[in-house]
Amino acid sequence: MPRKKKRSTAKKKKATPEQPKQAEISIGMIGHVDHGKSTLTEALTGKFPDTHSEEIRRGISIRLGYAETEFRECPECENPTKYTTQKKCPICGKKTVLLRRVAFVDAPGHEVLMATMLSGASIMDGALLVVAANERVPMPQTREHLAAMEIIGMEKVIVCQNKIELVSEKAALQNYKDLKKFISTSNTKDSPIIPISAIHHTNIDMLIQNIEENFPTPKRDESLVPRMLVARSFDVNKPGQSPTKLKGGVVGGSIIQGEFSVDDEIEIRPGNRKGNKWQVIRTKIVSLRSGFGDLQKALPGGLIGIGTNIDPALAKSDSLVGQVVGYPEELPPIWDVLELESHLLERVVGSEVQTKVQDIEMNENLMLSVATAKTVGKVTKTGKKAIHIDLRLPVCADLGTRIAISRQIDRRWRLIGWGVIKGGKEQRLN
Repeated sequence: MPRKKKRSTAKKKKATPEQPKQAEISIGMIGHVDHGKSTLTEALTGKFPDTHSEEIRRGISIRLGYAETEFRECPECENPTKYTTQKKCPICGKKTVLLRRVAFVDAPGHEVLMATMLSGASIMDGALLVVAANERVPMPQTREHLAAMEIIGMEKVIVCQNKIELVSEKAALQNYKDLKKFISTSNTKDSPIIPISAIHHTNIDMLIQNIEENFPTPKRDESLVPRMLVARSFDVNKPGQSPTKLKGGVVGGSIIQGEFSVDDEIEIRPGNRKGNKWQVIRTKIVSLRSGFGDLQKALPGGLIGIGTNIDPALAKSDSLVGQVVGYPEELPPIWDVLELESHLLERVVGSEVQTKVQDIEMNENLMLSVATAKTVGKVTKTGKKAIHIDLRLPVCADLGTRIAISRQIDRRWRLIGWGVIKGGKEQRLN
């Protein structure tokens, strides 16, 4: 049974009625590189998620991008034109009504960044599979991303047939038929397919309507022990900042259960490397923030930034990605060795040529995606379904957690299956 939340001994500030709300749901943008995921995110939120300098230079997403918006409806207009993200209806000018706040996670589509996409999948409540109408179906990462959704058990998917402005009506219809055939053998076979032009904001209202109808806000149990998966971490201090004005490191990600409050004492696992061991980080929440403002209390749903009083150098450049945040002594074990019940796919996904997946062998290196963590390990024991993997970087995870398994093929990590944590060797805490 899930453990209930312990009361924190820290004194908590009382929330004010003006406290901004946070997003209620996190939706992923998945699909092949350059099919328009970031452009669609901008069309829905007004924010282009590629802000890293290398992303701007190369024109692709490298890290997980985030953006939040409000879904609203006009009380006067009819479906689907009544759906908008504007406070005033762009059709009739009437004041719109807030439906809910939504967060988008923009995942990289490039093949070498598949592990980053898998990390993002662990914090998605639903996904938009973006497919360009002027490309053949399926492209390698389209197939790989859909396979990843099946591995994590994601069934809430909407297919966005993007870039319809670049093709004829006949070509768009053929592409639509190819998409229907492609998803027909997957768990998402009944998913709606919405033709859009993200760059021209065409059919965005229809897409919002389908999200509202197909992606309900998940039920949350606020009484559970709180836990957050870290997907980004930052040093927010500017160069040359006065030591008296320095702020502690910030971790960002999704709360998957329970609730956190300002002044809560928290733990971050696996923590900070000390020689050959890892030392759990203990700190206090000094601030909470969503895309809609500062919070006194944060719940599951959307993306949350937690300000701490840890050394900001520990959090810079996403160095805490893959860690887990919770109350002291209430987090899962830290594993140095994992025992997995493995399930291999029939064929390798993500490459141009679909080759048969070979059995896992002794001493081979595999990459594991465990929630938002990525690690590589060597296989030290194999069986009919059970394998033991000695990890280079430890992970914090519960027994029964489902993880993605990738193998290096032609110098690229390719998704070959999934596994369930059955046990292993725990690291002793300092």
